[in-house]
Amino acid sequence: MKLHGKTALVTGASRGIGQAIAFELATSGIKRLLLVARNEQRLAEVAAEIGVMGVEVIPIVLDLTDRIRVNVVISQAWRDYGQIHLLVNCAGVAYQAPFLQSKLPHVQEEIAINLLGMYTITRLIARRMVSQQTGTIVNVASLMGKVAAPTMSTYSATKFAILGFTQALRGELASHNVQVISLLPTLTDTDMVRDLQLFRGMMPMSPQRVAQALIRGIDRNEREIIIGWQSHLAVWGNYLVPRLLESIIQIAAPLPTQKQFWQRLGAKG
Repeated sequence: MKLHGKTALVTGASRGIGQAIAFELATSGIKRLLLVARNEQRLAEVAAEIGVMGVEVIPIVLDLTDRIRVNVVISQAWRDYGQIHLLVNCAGVAYQAPFLQSKLPHVQEEIAINLLGMYTITRLIARRMVSQQTGTIVNVASLMGKVAAPTMSTYSATKFAILGFTQALRGELASHNVQVISLLPTLTDTDMVRDLQLFRGMMPMSPQRVAQALIRGIDRNEREIIIGWQSHLAVWGNYLVPRLLESIIQIAAPLPTQKQFWQRLGAKG
């Protein structure tokens, strides 16, 4: 897909990888950017910074879990700004905890935003892309969608689901000239990750590197974009020696000791 003169919509655009992708698109010839996020102030700041780069920017404050509101806003955006050629689903949240200590509201939020929110907006835009017989959809998954991580069970589950959804959608929309791409960054230095306990030996990459890899992948019509040698090593390790890789991940994971586990579980009642 050639980006010059096109219109793109990016969710999760107020921070992290979504923000970096928005900036990278702005330097790649995109004509118009529709930026979606929940945080109005941060979204306005990002839109203002990109606006001075000569790109038309439309900030859209939107909670993807509000299905009715998403429907209304996307319909209005398509009517007001014309065809959306590129959709980048980047909105997501992550909570870290051993599964037995996880909080149900956190679990529900991860599923609602990471998976159902992505499904809702993709369904609306994909239908319109099919009617136009052109378009590209990028679903931002994670290395944790290939290799599950202890203390990140729900997040991993949503990312595995995103990869399955992406693969199925790719097959369904191919005959309509709509591309569906999965982007799989490894640990990335974002606000979200800074609140997590890191796995031993993992070196975070920059959001800019992830965004640059996406632009290259779109230009090359890649179906799945895996970034970084650690990611490729983990994917191949999971394929060739899965039990060894599981053991390595368990050693690297920030799991509590038996004493800490029972203390925390007791404190939760």
